[in-house]
Amino acid sequence: MKQVTIRNVEKNTPAVIAGCMRFAEKSVAEVAEFVDGAMELGIDYFDHADIYGNGKCEELFGKVLKENSNIDREKIVIQSKCGVRLGIDYDLSKEHILGSVDGILDRLQTDYLDILLLHRPDALFEPEEIAEALDRLEAGGKVKTFGVSNFKPLQIELLKKYVKQDLVINQLQFSLPVSNMIAGSMEMNMESPGSVDHDGGVLDYCRLNEMTIQAWSPFQMPAWQGVFLGNDRYAELNKEIDILAEKYGVTPTTIASAWILRHPAKMQIVSGTTSISRMKEIADACSFELTREEWYKLYLSAGHLLP
Repeated sequence: MKQVTIRNVEKNTPAVIAGCMRFAEKSVAEVAEFVDGAMELGIDYFDHADIYGNGKCEELFGKVLKENSNIDREKIVIQSKCGVRLGIDYDLSKEHILGSVDGILDRLQTDYLDILLLHRPDALFEPEEIAEALDRLEAGGKVKTFGVSNFKPLQIELLKKYVKQDLVINQLQFSLPVSNMIAGSMEMNMESPGSVDHDGGVLDYCRLNEMTIQAWSPFQMPAWQGVFLGNDRYAELNKEIDILAEKYGVTPTTIASAWILRHPAKMQIVSGTTSISRMKEIADACSFELTREEWYKLYLSAGHLLP
């Protein structure tokens, strides 16, 4: 299997992350096959959350990590998230964060997380408590690096008033159709639907503060209506994607991924597939760059406007 450079060179960060949220229905052998295949492609960054499969996804990955002697723990990146309680609410209390990380480490069968993300804002969160929790996790060697997921700029600023660790990641939903964090700025001072700022200028905020954006659900339509690739609701977009796919000799999945990676924010793509062939299609987006004209043509074909 051909390996390509799976990195954002300027930031020296992985460009493609293997999302593990769909592992729960897999066997240990199937998960092991996926992990091996991802690493063969050059993808060594794995994204988890304690809520995925109610912990089973981490448990399966942990068994693979323990049983596969070919995996060097020091040479892979394991990221997980906490703060969402299944069927109940959000909880970023100190006790919940600390207890969640202990559970995550136990299921993953590892001594530390490379990265911990606070999964979603908790309306009742106390930034002082979160700061205490992160201090204890860092001092205990349980977490090396911290970030957030689905946080708005002022929520991050509130955290930063108390948290001494750098918050280096914000994981956000982003795809060609779901790209309000671009449209909100592009259509500013207009009365179009895209002009509504839903996220507080989070894209520019993350760039100003050197936070890496991780794009989750990179192939989703708005409101969880499914994948836009091949969907008649986005016929014009798919037509343009197909033209570019033929030009570059790749698949539509690759073009949709290349559109995200073309943005100068140097985002990372969090895949949601358990198919190695699909992972390769995503990884292939790292081997070329769309032109400015191609990027904008796809953006407009997705239904966005320009002033």
